[in-house]
Amino acid sequence: KKSMVEEVMEMVKITDMKNRLIKNLSKGYRQRVGLAQAILGYPEVIILDEPTVGLDPKQIIEIRDLIKSLKKKHTVILSSHILSEVSAVCDNILIISKGRLVASDTAENLSRLMQRANVYDMLIQGEKESLRKIFSEIQVLKNIRVEDAAAGLLAVHYETDEKIDPRAVVFRILAKADYPIMELTTSRVSLEDVFMELTNQDEQADVKEYSEGEEKNAGNL
Repeated sequence: KKSMVEEVMEMVKITDMKNRLIKNLSKGYRQRVGLAQAILGYPEVIILDEPTVGLDPKQIIEIRDLIKSLKKKHTVILSSHILSEVSAVCDNILIISKGRLVASDTAENLSRLMQRANVYDMLIQGEKESLRKIFSEIQVLKNIRVEDAAAGLLAVHYETDEKIDPRAVVFRILAKADYPIMELTTSRVSLEDVFMELTNQDEQADVKEYSEGEEKNAGNL
């Protein structure tokens, strides 16, 4: 039967390096050794701090896959400022600003809560001024932009309130005008956007609290 050390070495794929000194290993393998140390003994909770810093894209994918596999039997706490990694690996996200917890939810729920509008981008074959007029007359649309794009197409951006889906209306109007829709995409708020807005809100709250305190102190002079 394999020892626990051998099992963990196989798990993080460092068995072929077992006879080498850690100081002679690459950055990627040293990261794997650190992971092996964290996993050894199979603790209930594993805490990882920036586990993919300095790794190449292939190593990053392998480490992320390893972390995902650990989730099946362990609680894994990942501390990272690489928000794309957090989105790819974590089930629940906690955002901390200046020592205070400002959010705790799934990435999907956080994005949905922060999304105040449905955002649409289209590539359309048509005439610019005519398209501007068409979209300006659709009352549920806002923040409309019509700009030149590649291959003679026009890029159209617009937004609606969260509960309104204008795509069927837009499709029928453009079909009637004989303006082909070449592409339609909807945008989501990224975790980076959520992080920036929540931490900015926290900073603004600090400034307001400080200002109110200054006013109160001035009144006591």
